[in-house]
Amino acid sequence: MGLKWRDAEEIAILLAEQYPEVDPRSIRYTDLHRWVLGLDDFADDAARSGEKLLEAIQMAWIEEVDGD
Repeated sequence: MGLKWRDAEEIAILLAEQYPEVDPRSIRYTDLHRWVLGLDDFADDAARSGEKLLEAIQMAWIEEVDGD
């Protein structure tokens, strides 16, 4: 069972590991959407995403980076 859009914290951890050079504060949602879809463990419909879900992932990613 793979990750879904609602799994913001888990997705953020994977994105922080895969894109350590990226500042999540400056990402475009189009890039974020593409990167989430490219995660090996991601298994949800691309059309099910939306601004609120992408924002939740971005905020979780920021928290992940700031927590280090």
